[in-house]
Amino acid sequence: MVQGCTSDAGKSTLVAGLCRVLARQGLSVAPFKPQNMALNSAVTEDGGEIGRAQALQAFAAGVPTSVHMNPVLLKPNSDVGAQVIIQGKSIGNYNALNYHEYKPTAANAVLDSFAWLRHRFSYIVAEGAGSPAEVNLREGDIANMGFAESIDCPVILVADIDKGGVFAHIVGTLACLSDSEQNRIKGFVINKFRGDLALLKDGLDWLEAGTGKPVLGVVPYLHGLFLDAEDAVDFQQTEKPQTTLRVIAPLLPHISNHTDFAPLQYHPDIHFQWVKHNEAIPPADLIILPGSKNVAFDLQWLKTQGWETHLNHHLRYGGKLIGICGGLQMLGQAIHDSYGIESESGDSQSGLGLLDYETTLMPKKTLKNRTGHFISDETTKVVGYEIHCGQTNLSELTPAITLEDGSVEGGFSQDNQIFVTYLHGVFDQSSAIQFLMNWVTESDNTPVATQPELDADQQRHAQLEVLANTLEGCLDMDKLLNILGVQSDR
Repeated sequence: MVQGCTSDAGKSTLVAGLCRVLARQGLSVAPFKPQNMALNSAVTEDGGEIGRAQALQAFAAGVPTSVHMNPVLLKPNSDVGAQVIIQGKSIGNYNALNYHEYKPTAANAVLDSFAWLRHRFSYIVAEGAGSPAEVNLREGDIANMGFAESIDCPVILVADIDKGGVFAHIVGTLACLSDSEQNRIKGFVINKFRGDLALLKDGLDWLEAGTGKPVLGVVPYLHGLFLDAEDAVDFQQTEKPQTTLRVIAPLLPHISNHTDFAPLQYHPDIHFQWVKHNEAIPPADLIILPGSKNVAFDLQWLKTQGWETHLNHHLRYGGKLIGICGGLQMLGQAIHDSYGIESESGDSQSGLGLLDYETTLMPKKTLKNRTGHFISDETTKVVGYEIHCGQTNLSELTPAITLEDGSVEGGFSQDNQIFVTYLHGVFDQSSAIQFLMNWVTESDNTPVATQPELDADQQRHAQLEVLANTLEGCLDMDKLLNILGVQSDR
């Protein structure tokens, strides 16, 4: 099990890299995260919902995704509450105290899913959540040491040196653990190091002498590594001397599946920018409204931030607009939550009124992987997935996509300035980006975007290979394999 001194220490990345390293050796390996709190999720091949990071880890391991790889998923919809997903299915919204009472039941699901994986895979690389040093959450813990103790597995502790204080993080984490938990930690990995490794040697020697545990390696800061994030939004910008299109999106307070935008961030001809709270909204060729876990709240946030006025101005002067999932719902006339799916009041709310449809949030969530093509160009493949409670009648729009079952999905406005879809991952195919960028530029004769060489899955594969090569070069793989119980002939 990989646990971290802090959130965003590199747990998800290390697990993905180790899964790829082991898979390259021909070993049967699967990822596992007992409990995850994230708004980036994926639809599994067995029809449920798991954290996006676990889907990436399964991709790294070369195995099908399953709900058992992330049996407990918490999707926050407020500061004190979250939708609870157990083995891929929503059981409703819980506040923190109610969920704490539910934890024993959740623990049974965790152990059941772990047993399911153990019967099917030779090796499992598990990921903790947050930090094991969160002493206020120790009772009934199923995310970190509570799980590790229950199944008796070794732990590797990873710490992020880029934030500073790495030795204090490691020593302080150990100090918060019981004796048995300290003994369970078999070594440390220091992540995101920049500079000359020789300058770190005295600190590493001090750490090993003081703790009696080995430093298994120091992972360099990997500039330009694009992998699906568990939850944190990636704001890094790659150097693009000449870009054709300016694309912006509001960073909603409850944004979900922001990994939809990764292909735009690394596309060579697109300048993509998140617009954060209270930031001035810059001019753009294309505005995209992303998904949201609390559409009503985020819709009000958009209005208070001036987006309603800006969108009308943008469209008036010929700009293009895309709404994805929650963004689709916001663009309509109204959103009805009579079942109290996202709000306790169960109220209806006026939308932005830019398209003539209404959305009703329903108790049963739609979870589907989809393939298809744009209707106006059958050669343009679309691959994506649906995760939403809303039901929306888009019959007033021009249908956009034909799906594998012959149904249609999404639509274009009558003036062809707005495109909406429930599909996450709509930009994952390079041909789909090309199609949509041509749509953006068709009215002003701007040179169209250059099609990138690789689709999103090909990019993921290439990035995982870089990560695996790096880990094999900087970690003591013999010790790591021994910890995992792999007989190494290295």
